[in-house]
Amino acid sequence: MTGGSGPVDGVPACRVDPALGPEAYRLTVSADGVEIVGGDEAGVFWARQTLRQLGGADGFRRAPVDHGPVVLPHVVVEDAPRFAWRGLMLDVARHFLAKDDVLRYVDLLAAHKLNVLHLHLTDDQGWRVQIERYPRLTEVGAWRPRTRLGWGREPEVWDERPHGGFYTQDDLREIVAYAAERHVRVVPEIDLPGHSQAAIAAYPELGNVDVVDTGALRVKTEWGISPHVLAPTDAVLAFYEGVFTELLEIFPGRFVHIGGDECLKDEWRRSPIAQGRIRELGLGGEDELQAWMIGHFARWLAARGRRLVGWDEILQGGLAPGAAVMCWRWYTGGVAAAKAGHDVVMCPQQEVYLDHVQSADPGEPVPFGWVHTLEDVYRFEPVPPSLSGTPHAVHVIGTQANLWSEVTESRARVDYQVFPRLAAFAEVAWSALPRPEARDFGDFERRMDAAHYARLDALGVAYRPPTGPHPWQRRPGIPGRMHDKPRRTWDMA
Repeated sequence: MTGGSGPVDGVPACRVDPALGPEAYRLTVSADGVEIVGGDEAGVFWARQTLRQLGGADGFRRAPVDHGPVVLPHVVVEDAPRFAWRGLMLDVARHFLAKDDVLRYVDLLAAHKLNVLHLHLTDDQGWRVQIERYPRLTEVGAWRPRTRLGWGREPEVWDERPHGGFYTQDDLREIVAYAAERHVRVVPEIDLPGHSQAAIAAYPELGNVDVVDTGALRVKTEWGISPHVLAPTDAVLAFYEGVFTELLEIFPGRFVHIGGDECLKDEWRRSPIAQGRIRELGLGGEDELQAWMIGHFARWLAARGRRLVGWDEILQGGLAPGAAVMCWRWYTGGVAAAKAGHDVVMCPQQEVYLDHVQSADPGEPVPFGWVHTLEDVYRFEPVPPSLSGTPHAVHVIGTQANLWSEVTESRARVDYQVFPRLAAFAEVAWSALPRPEARDFGDFERRMDAAHYARLDALGVAYRPPTGPHPWQRRPGIPGRMHDKPRRTWDMA
């Protein structure tokens, strides 16, 4: 800190000094002007975000409302991120999010110094990416006739309007380019071999045709996990190689997400074709059959200079070297993966699933999961105690918050679930002290009240107020589903 403040006009002087390290920066504001030194271009960009913060909430508007010089405090800020992967996952499969809304979230990530946007593009309830060689994936798989509202069996509430949409390849190229300008990487996810009912509805031959009339399947309208999974055949592998071939032309990033989660294997157990493949390959069962499919794509991607990342179920039956793991079930899979030498992105549902309810207030819209308050997210620690201080901790390459979209049917609902908790998560991912008990949540709350809620207002974010939901943010009559197991804290990992 240098003390004092004064009006600052003109363009900051920017340069790169690799000695600072990736994404690091030094920002100097003085009576002589503003100087930015970044360890790389990303570091320069993050320094500019800090400069926006110093200039007040109006710096986050799309056009200036005061045309005079900005008064800034005279300071020196030296900063660098704790983690290289600081992400948010948007599930655009269950509820489609328009391209402009995705671009808006790129801006919101950048404003919070988050650098990964993970797009969950396919699931049982919808397929959202254009694949030119397989047009029925979007002609059929991108649309469902109606949608369940909320959770639970009673009462059943339905939106009887068709729901759907998809991104053209040029839409996705635009998103990738827009994100790259803001130093945000876009990671695409094509889920397999489970969560594939929309794909099977479009191309029935992808399913287990020897045990299911796959021609009768439609895009799933209910939530939950579909029992209909991909068949473990060479034809299916070739089909998805075609999908990934087109995907790699759109997404230049190193990581490609293949899902791999919640693959129900009852069809494989009943399928003579699947059982024959297990015998042919000398596998130990259905888990190893899934591992064989995952391993195939790990090698296929590696041969093209890419890395596979998947949910922690991809550890079942063995995992190919070089593949990375996204840990969502407690910390167990992430700890096992790190100890086995795999890179890990920590995103446990018990801590940072933003579709989970934000308070125990019965007025919360469509309450689901465990309560994850703003303080809970602020105290989240990506490196569990069993890895902290060990050589394996280096494999925790980052952390991510996830928003599944069963009940976020509009941009306003997405905003409500994501913010302000994403602000707490961003601080954890960038700079928070490793020990949750050492973090000063009171100070964080004061900073939110003093400045950051005003920034979110300027950005037009329909966040959850600290006093609880506005009347128009509530969803009376739409049933929720709270988890009945106690929520495990981070230090039990």
